[in-house]
Amino acid sequence: MPQHYEEVHVRGYDAFRQALTDSEGKKNVVVFTYFCGDRDTRTGASWCPDCVRSEPVVRGQLGHLPEGSVFVCCEVGDRSFWKDAENAFKKILKLRAVPTLLRYGAPSMLVEDDCCKPDLVKMMFTQEDVSPTCVAG
Repeated sequence: MPQHYEEVHVRGYDAFRQALTDSEGKKNVVVFTYFCGDRDTRTGASWCPDCVRSEPVVRGQLGHLPEGSVFVCCEVGDRSFWKDAENAFKKILKLRAVPTLLRYGAPSMLVEDDCCKPDLVKMMFTQEDVSPTCVAG
């Protein structure tokens, strides 16, 4: 069965912006982004233990994404880059933690442990606008 959504994997802020630009050309597309710590090239696991725990939960709910949506998996950088308060993810997007799952252009956002709760992830993918954790600034 073919996927009813497009998945894009990017690393870094500039690549994330490009993925958004590429999606803007599509009519009425909804973009969801999962921000996580970079993966180790040898093990494939993220340096972020919360990301390791949450990714299978988020991926398990991808079937609930709206038809024609885009799911962007964005690696934010290594641990030292992420800890820098001046990185673009923190400074421009106002991300506080990884993992973070958000619906782009809406105040809905799941952060850290909430990304490990299948019911909240499903709600994020199926509701117009939910925000059990916080509101993006």
